[in-house]
Amino acid sequence: MKLNLHSHLEGRLRPATAAALAAEAGVPAPEGGWEHALQLDGPANLTAYLVKVAATYPFFRSPAHVARIACEAVEDAAADGTDYLELRFGPATHVHMGFNMDDVMSAVCDGIAEGTRRTGISAGVVIAALRHHDEETNIGVARAATRFASRGIAGFDLAGDESKFHDLAQYEKPFAIARAAGLGLTCHAAEAQPGVAAREAVERFGVSRIGHGAHLAEDSDSLRWVRDHGVAVECCPTSNWYTGAIARRADHPARYFREQELKIVLGDDNPVQTKSLLSNERRVLAEELGFSEKDLFALDRTSVEVAFLEDAVRQKFLSRLSEESPAKA
Repeated sequence: MKLNLHSHLEGRLRPATAAALAAEAGVPAPEGGWEHALQLDGPANLTAYLVKVAATYPFFRSPAHVARIACEAVEDAAADGTDYLELRFGPATHVHMGFNMDDVMSAVCDGIAEGTRRTGISAGVVIAALRHHDEETNIGVARAATRFASRGIAGFDLAGDESKFHDLAQYEKPFAIARAAGLGLTCHAAEAQPGVAAREAVERFGVSRIGHGAHLAEDSDSLRWVRDHGVAVECCPTSNWYTGAIARRADHPARYFREQELKIVLGDDNPVQTKSLLSNERRVLAEELGFSEKDLFALDRTSVEVAFLEDAVRQKFLSRLSEESPAKA
């Protein structure tokens, strides 16, 4: 069973769709084509990485385009063998005159619903406040997320350039709104800041998951605290290599996290930028980080337990896992 618990919609825009939408709008193709415009050549840093992600923003300009991109993201995940996909999405980035927050939210919900109808897999949306937006904007994002909770909004997140915007105090109100509405809570942290940033996110926001958290490996006290409080870390090995959070993919701390009994789950983050879907991230765990079949099964079980799922879907997945247990092989 494959659950993808950290993947950004803006990082799943097909280059072919970018080309089609650009042609429709009369936008000439960039030098080297859209694949070159959207994909990274290799490891760099978080800021350079996010520039490539931001290259997708002009394509999220209408309800039809947002719905198409969301639907195709679910289709691509299903084609990669994914059983459940959580798609992160920063709606405030795409608001403009004539396309307000509720329009953006509705469009992404429509696209996810169509994608799940076509493929039969399960998917939910994790709405992201962004670090570089002001408090008022992020409060608006949180309120919009609560309004659309019945249409597939499963969680709330904080994303963006942690290296530039690392003061968490200004994001407390948006998380309080999302928490009061019962949304699942996660936060990008300790990706470009020290490990203690992950603990601070848990203490300030009440999150149950941490996005990336790579630098927890360098802070044993914070790691133990996060572990002892039952918080799960969303590992994205290839992405962390491309953002410079780790020097080599084989150095990713997922193996160390497992040894320290920290809860870990897996995601592909921005797979168009890194050219690495979830299936490849699982291969990385097995072939480069030494995860056994038993280790991967444990990761899958943790993923089901901490995913932002409705109880009925969670129980369905747990039943499937019991049938797929390596002990039964």
